[in-house]
Amino acid sequence: MTLIYKYRINPDRIRLRVKTRQDFPMRDRHGLLTQPIGRVLLNMSLPNLIGILTILGFSLVDTFFISQLGTEALAAISFTFPVTLIISSIAIGIGAGVSTNLGRLIGSGHADKAKVFLHDALLLTFLLTAFISAFGSLFIDPLFSLLGANQSSLPLIHDYMFTWYLGAPLLVLLMVGNQGLRATGDTRSPAKIMMLAALINLILDPLLIFGIGPFPRLEIQGAAIATVISWVVALSLSTHLLIFKRHLVEFAEFNVVRLRCNWKQLAHIAQPAALMNLLNPVANAMIMAMLARIDHSAVAAFGAGTRLESVMLIAVMALSSSLVPFVAQNLGAGQTTRARDALLLSLKFVLILQTLLYLPLIFAAEPLARLFSNDPQVIEWLSFYILVLPAAYGPLGIVILVATSLNAYHRPMSSLILNICRLFLIMLPLAALGSYLGGVKGLLLALPVTNTLMGIACYILARRISEPELAAVTQEEN
Repeated sequence: MTLIYKYRINPDRIRLRVKTRQDFPMRDRHGLLTQPIGRVLLNMSLPNLIGILTILGFSLVDTFFISQLGTEALAAISFTFPVTLIISSIAIGIGAGVSTNLGRLIGSGHADKAKVFLHDALLLTFLLTAFISAFGSLFIDPLFSLLGANQSSLPLIHDYMFTWYLGAPLLVLLMVGNQGLRATGDTRSPAKIMMLAALINLILDPLLIFGIGPFPRLEIQGAAIATVISWVVALSLSTHLLIFKRHLVEFAEFNVVRLRCNWKQLAHIAQPAALMNLLNPVANAMIMAMLARIDHSAVAAFGAGTRLESVMLIAVMALSSSLVPFVAQNLGAGQTTRARDALLLSLKFVLILQTLLYLPLIFAAEPLARLFSNDPQVIEWLSFYILVLPAAYGPLGIVILVATSLNAYHRPMSSLILNICRLFLIMLPLAALGSYLGGVKGLLLALPVTNTLMGIACYILARRISEPELAAVTQEEN
């Protein structure tokens, strides 16, 4: 442990004081306020990239092993996705609130307030998700019957979801705790934790699903148990880092006034962020409904295309996770120009990167489509999807970065309105018009047109943010 010696001079004597590293505020430990912007964002984003790949791996591993049990089991796990998505959206929303508020407090030098805020945020996280999980576990059969599950699928869904609900509070605490670590600029530790969790899940899945060796054959329930065990291990490591190693959480005494104030500040960001995270699945469901009326092969192509999109935009998502704490800390420290420069640099980077990633797709659209299907009609629609939609992933990346950065500026409603306008005021009406005029291709063309228009608008918005406006926002929040 590094020791730093300070001398205090008074009329009587010189007193030697020993001060440990933990006594200092956790400000700029990772250079968010001082080091070159590009280098800091790159160092933060690379671990985020690994973390996102790990999260995608969780879903793919579970789906792969469960698919070996047969169509019924695969259908059962598919029914669970909307419900698990809601819980994950709540976690993402609370995480956004934690990252933004914690970044502001750390950047302004209020380390003690940041520690208490994180304690109160984690307490609310546990209480909220424990209540939702308890309520959900009581109504598994009625809920999934309403979603369309048949009598043969319901027992499988019940086996999976009852165990999943027991572990859901652990998952949300893990996600929010990791956002607390990222708010300090540490993106490597959360990535390592999630990599370990994914590895545990990968090992336990086949053992518990198929009953290999001394393990019982639990089938779909085994997948849920493997996932929950991986969450327990990951949360234990995250808790150790937050509480005992980094001292980022302070266990404050129960105070209703303080809790209400911190929870209100958290909800200011968390509620719109959670709702915003749910908008894309809703809009995609409506687009799929439009496609289903034209050609069911187009639905399959669109589903495969959205999976490809999640891979193509990984770098954007990793950068957005780094940009929020970077901007929040610099705004908290009063460095509004540095925050604005980081945003504009990120926008230029994703525009160039996504354009470079698109160029090979011009020549590889059909071969890629053939990897997903042997159906000639699906290949045709998916080839068109790959050729057209990624051309606007650069502008779409700009939209994503601006929307997430607005949370760091404590303008979550602006971020929500931005996405509502993109999806429901522009994209869906254009998609309906396109399907009427040009069928499947006309509908698909509406998506890159929307993203291009919104990307241009968001870039102009980011450039026109003036220094007085930023200073006013920072002063108001601090």
